[in-house]
Amino acid sequence: MSAAVSAGRIDLTEVHRFPNRPVQVSGTLHWDILALYRGVLDGLREAGPAESVGIDSWAVDYGLLDAGGRLIGNPVHYRDGRTNRFTARVDPYEVTGLQFLQFNTVNQLLTERLDEAETMLLIPDLLGHWLTGAIGAERTNASTTGLYDVTRREWAWELIDKLRLPRRIFPDISEDSTPLRADVAEEVGYTTVVTKTASHDTASAVVAVPAETGRFAYISCGTWSLVGVELPAPVLTEESRLANFTNEAGIDGTTRYLRNVMGLWILQECLRTWGEPDLEPLLAEAGATGTDTVIDPDDPSFLPPGDMPARIAAYCARTGQRAPQGRAQVVRCILQSLALAYQRAVADAVRLSGRPVEVVHLVGGGSLNTLLCRLTADATGLPVVAGPVEAAALGNALVQARARGLVGDLAEMRDLVRRSAGVRTYEPQGHR
Repeated sequence: MSAAVSAGRIDLTEVHRFPNRPVQVSGTLHWDILALYRGVLDGLREAGPAESVGIDSWAVDYGLLDAGGRLIGNPVHYRDGRTNRFTARVDPYEVTGLQFLQFNTVNQLLTERLDEAETMLLIPDLLGHWLTGAIGAERTNASTTGLYDVTRREWAWELIDKLRLPRRIFPDISEDSTPLRADVAEEVGYTTVVTKTASHDTASAVVAVPAETGRFAYISCGTWSLVGVELPAPVLTEESRLANFTNEAGIDGTTRYLRNVMGLWILQECLRTWGEPDLEPLLAEAGATGTDTVIDPDDPSFLPPGDMPARIAAYCARTGQRAPQGRAQVVRCILQSLALAYQRAVADAVRLSGRPVEVVHLVGGGSLNTLLCRLTADATGLPVVAGPVEAAALGNALVQARARGLVGDLAEMRDLVRRSAGVRTYEPQGHR
């Protein structure tokens, strides 16, 4: 995405799109990281010249480098089954403040042989390293690992020692901008700097929430849904731990207090199983149909790739419900179940943090799903402001723009988003 920032506006242009196809090799699911890097280089060439480059991606996953700086194998996908044995947290909540998810970085590292590893780089840091040669970690993504102290705002060294993970693999947390390597600049056709933006895609998306006051909840909705509120400090209570809420770093010292909820992944896998039919007619039919069936989107059976319609039917059999009949009812079941999960997460965030909420901002690809937005407004009993769609790209670009002196604080960034991006408001009308 190319972003142009001018007085009173920020405009995005999609320059290059490339697939992200995980690869199963000998029973392990990997990211094809070199193909992704190739896509980045092709995109930079087509987008250039650019004054700055920023990278954000999903969290948790990483590449390991040896002492010579060479990648030790393709990064493993968080949906791989190697962390299935982790059924309880190993990181103390009062230190990391992190929601327990079996695929958190800390659990992944405990499955690795690290004797040859010299450096661990999370995905955006790995791509940035290949572009610039610099080695460092970015704070918002580091805070998702289960190895970051949310109070001290540094790596949780005592925990790292306790788990017998080698300190050497954890790079300094840095906010420095670094220029492209000479050979990379020659390949893409210009020189520029890679700016340390909010490299966790959700952190970037929250920057671009077009909120007017602090009394908002956000849902960053794509493959995953991140549901929470923005706070000045983490919430590390026992109640918060039991509710499985996470405290992740945002920009300017903010805390993203949220719960990971399965997002549109379940619907995406249904569409793949059905042979990729056109979604819009299915959504229209789902909006006109009804079903009492509700699933828990976070049930572990929905995490791996596979036949989601069959898994939904199996879930219904286990829970004594009638399975949805036909594709439209399956879609309706998924979306109303997500809306109810969002309602629970928003209500819990308000109760646990003490932060009142008057509006829900739903950003990301899910904001295009009219039925999901309407059901979420009904379930929460709050207005849902849908958009911007490309929130992560906008937030990424805005942090870069601030580093260039083109925009000011977080409030000014959000004002720029409100003036630049189209949004739509859904008022609650149906039954909660």
